[in-house]
Amino acid sequence: MGKSVEDKSSQKEYIMNRIDMLLQVLDSIDAETAGVEEIDRIIGMLDDLEFKCKQFRNNWEKE
Repeated sequence: MGKSVEDKSSQKEYIMNRIDMLLQVLDSIDAETAGVEEIDRIIGMLDDLEFKCKQFRNNWEKE
């Protein structure tokens, strides 16, 4: 995911891919053995996703 995401279509695709990755992580977690590390990883992914969404929103408002 190192390529530039400057247009709305690419930004939407980027967000969708990140959501898919988050869902895969959630599906792979065993609820019986999950620990703080797994929760921290999910929180980090959500924080990153929120940051990108806000960044893209700002770009869209400028257009």
